[in-house]
Amino acid sequence: MLRITKAQAVSLKRKYAHGDLKAKGISYRNFRASIQPTFGMDNAVVVQWCGMWLAIEKDGYVHT
Repeated sequence: MLRITKAQAVSLKRKYAHGDLKAKGISYRNFRASIQPTFGMDNAVVVQWCGMWLAIEKDGYVHT
């Protein structure tokens, strides 16, 4: 699994709950495993969520 900061983990958990992915049969562990690294974005990670790609910065800031 990709290493992420505590702030990124909190944001990821919030997006998991907000997207109601558990009801769709997607576990948090599988959602967490789907994050991908970025290049040239200062250790931000990206994840596909509700039909769009989200970038989560080191400080936990989330944007599309």
